[in-house]
Order: sequence, then C-alpha cells, then structure tokens
Amino acid sequence: MNTQVGQSHSEPAIVQHQNASPIVYVAVGVTLLVSTLPNIIWQETTGSSGAWLLWAKLAMLGLLIFGSTIWKTIRPLRSYFVILAVLYLAEWISSLIGETAQWKSWFGNTPFTTNMLGVQVLRLLVAVFMVAVLFIIKRRRRDFFLVVGQTNAPVEPIKWLGVNGPMTWMRFGVIAGVCISLGTLVFLLMAGAPSSAIVVKVMPMLPMIVVLAGMNAFSEEMNYRAALLATLSGVVSRQQAILLSAAFFGIGHFYGVPYGILGVAMAGFLGWLLGKAMIETKGFFWPWAIHFLQDVLIFSFMAIGSVVAGGR
Repeated sequence: MNTQVGQSHSEPAIVQHQNASPIVYVAVGVTLLVSTLPNIIWQETTGSSGAWLLWAKLAMLGLLIFGSTIWKTIRPLRSYFVILAVLYLAEWISSLIGETAQWKSWFGNTPFTTNMLGVQVLRLLVAVFMVAVLFIIKRRRRDFFLVVGQTNAPVEPIKWLGVNGPMTWMRFGVIAGVCISLGTLVFLLMAGAPSSAIVVKVMPMLPMIVVLAGMNAFSEEMNYRAALLATLSGVVSRQQAILLSAAFFGIGHFYGVPYGILGVAMAGFLGWLLGKAMIETKGFFWPWAIHFLQDVLIFSFMAIGSVVAGGR
C-alpha cells in the first residue's frame, strides 16, 4: 500500500516498509490523535464539545504535511496526512451547509426518513469530495478500491474465528454478513424491542431505509476505509493498515449505536473485518454489502425509535 501519486498497492512496497518501526509509531500516534479519541476524553471529562479540537487536529496535520518535505522518515505518510486533513475539512464544510436555514427548512424537524436523508446527502457530498481527491493522489479507481474487486478472492486464515482451511470471500462474505447481522439484530432487540403495532407503522418506510443504508454504507466505506487503506498502502503492512483504519472507525462510533465502549468494540471489529475484505478482494463490494446489512437493521430500529445514537 502506498502514499506516492499513481503508485499501486503492490506487495513489494508493503514488504519494503512493514518493518519500518518509526513510520508505524508515527502512523499509530497520528491516527489516535486525529481520531475522535481526544473529543471523547474532552467531552467526558469537561462536559463540553471541544470545538477547538478540530482546528488543533488540522494544525497538527498541516505541520506534519509541511514537515514531511523535510523529515524523510515521515515522508511516505504524507498522503495519509493529506487525506485525513481533507476528510476533516470536507466534514466541517458539510456541517456548515447542514446548519444553514435553507437546509434545515428542507430536512429539519421532519419524519425520520427525511431528516436522515439530509444527513446522508451531506455525508455523500463528503464522500464525493474524497473520491475527487483520491483520484488526484492515486489516479486510478482500483488504487483506492473504488471497484467491485475480486469477489471470489481467497480469505487469508483467521484461526481465532475457525477459518483455517481454503475459503473464498464469496462464501465467507455471505456467512459473515448473516452472522454479524444476526448479532446486530439480537443487540438491537435487547436494547429496545418494538411492539408489532409500531413495526407495522414503520414498514412503509422500509424502501427509503434501504436507500439510506446504501448511502451511509458507501460514504463510510469510502471516507473511513478506502481512503485510509489506500494512503497507508505501501507504508505499513497490510495488517497494520487494517488495524489503523479499524481503530479510527471504531473510536468514531463511541457516540453511535450502540453507545460507549461496546460501540467502539463492535464497530472496531466490523472495521477490521471490512478492511480485511477490502484489502483481500482489492475492491468495494464485500465491505459495502456487509456494512449495508448492518445499517438496514440499525436505521430500521432508529426509525422505530427504540434506539438512539449517543445513548442519551
């Protein structure tokens, strides 16, 4: 995996850098510092949002981008720093759009599906912007995983999950999608089992929920998986890149569904699995498909009103 413009994610590049400990330490430190972790610590200890943290993160990334022109050790991470900065800037701009009176008149104080559509359109705008920047950095869609990929690619063994023998993603993807979806469903039912009457009332929303889930799965896979994995390509090992993207994704779900450490653990595991799928299939299909199934369930329960993001 690689950070240089136009270079593809080749195995030789991975082997070249996977033992470069200083680079790994910098990548880990930066990932944690620009993740939601500082926001969580500030929020939980002071009770305030800490809006200043966004600008602190952007300032740090700006210094790192500039420093990478001088400090050769971190130069391979330059594209990673750039894409993180672009992500936060794009999200900030989208939040400004979401706060406008016009946007609120379209999507604010409305039924769940309309309100969530506003959220997802903004997230999709961020994803489109990320794709544009990734085209500049990588030049080819396949180099930032925006292709279907090899859906029947072999799964690298996962001994602790009992995957020891030959298996393809065509089989494992289906098994993983079903098992994770059942686990998600059990958790959601435990968190707030809806009555049959409420379920019937929400059924007409299902087509729109499916659309919203597809949009969210695409946006999150592009912004928090493909972008990170593509720019870590060739700088750290495949396993390290997957773990870094999983940590960034998991920590970002502290105020999601479910809330807290459990949410971080569940999202982190999902992020690890989807990162593994993206790397091994060299494509977007299986990460998006598995993520989509979870979002259909979560959005359905949010529409019912039995679960809420943030746990509050």
